[in-house]
Amino acid sequence: MKVDIQTVDSKKQLKQFVKMPFRFFEKDPYWVPPLIMDEMETLDAKRNPAFETAESRMFMAFRNGEPVGRIAAILSHAANEKYASLNLRFGWFNVIEDYAVAEALLDAAESWGREKGMKTITGPQGFTDMDSEGMLIEGFDLIPTIAQIYNPPFYPRFLEQYGFEKEIDYLEFRAKVPRELPERLFTLSERLKQRSNLRVLECDSKRRLLKYARPIFELLDETFAEIYGSVPTTEKQTDYYTKKYSMFLDPRLCKVVLNPENELVGFMISMPSMSVAFQKACGRILPFGWFHLLRGLRQRKVLDFYLAGVKKKFRGMGVDLMLVLAVAENAMKMGFETAESNVELETNTKIHAQWKFFEHYQARRRRIFRKQIS
Repeated sequence: MKVDIQTVDSKKQLKQFVKMPFRFFEKDPYWVPPLIMDEMETLDAKRNPAFETAESRMFMAFRNGEPVGRIAAILSHAANEKYASLNLRFGWFNVIEDYAVAEALLDAAESWGREKGMKTITGPQGFTDMDSEGMLIEGFDLIPTIAQIYNPPFYPRFLEQYGFEKEIDYLEFRAKVPRELPERLFTLSERLKQRSNLRVLECDSKRRLLKYARPIFELLDETFAEIYGSVPTTEKQTDYYTKKYSMFLDPRLCKVVLNPENELVGFMISMPSMSVAFQKACGRILPFGWFHLLRGLRQRKVLDFYLAGVKKKFRGMGVDLMLVLAVAENAMKMGFETAESNVELETNTKIHAQWKFFEHYQARRRRIFRKQIS
């Protein structure tokens, strides 16, 4: 049966594009719906500053008038300039379990990429590293963090059938929050602080923490500079992401390390898991979504680790240990039971090593796929 591909050209179509997966995953217990207003903003070229260095073409698939799939083709000029590449990204890929639909959507994305002179296509990826990336290939029976996406097992099979191959994998870890940590770790941390003359700042308010937003994003750019697919963050993007995510921050679970000149040398951002709250809100703040989100911020069962970074010249000086212990100590006091990591590149053994202080296991694996298009 014929698949009809339509380009998203209006606000009405964009809303249909955003709401499409709500139809596909309505009864899936592992899907975490995003907030509709956030998705609308992210994909709106007039509202998302990422479009300063990128452009996108979104496609929807219909059969007999019924929505059956979607995909966003993303041309990141910032990434192509950084890596001297001619690469098209794809993201926001959702389809029913029908390969013909996936093929038609991927054909549309590739065709636009060839029109733009691109030679390869990779994904799933977003505009920046703050967007979800990677397709789930292991760990389908776990609810993901709100920073990542869920997909059923047939998605990667469809990509491989289309000719995609592995580019790189991300790992995610789950750990048990201990009731106590060995005293020797705190003793070691104190010695390292004295030796390096560094200190962990205890932020007593969100306002004080947010004063370090710009330095954190500057350090994030430095930390991610050598990481696959990363692109620099502009000042407008820094302000945009700070405003977007600040409501979820708890100063007790976000730590920064300063040198004697009060300059930022390391940071770690974690927050209570909002996955179940997002499921209950079902994409909406009103009329009752706000209630579920507030309850989510107060839950003390699962802690999500999102971002961490240490300046190059301070690596190997125990800054990562200082940060981990500072967050873990508060997490234990607050009664958290489990901790989840964000995506970590399979090659990033240094960040994996931070989990050695806890009882942990690899919970998920995600993959970036790659294909030649010309």
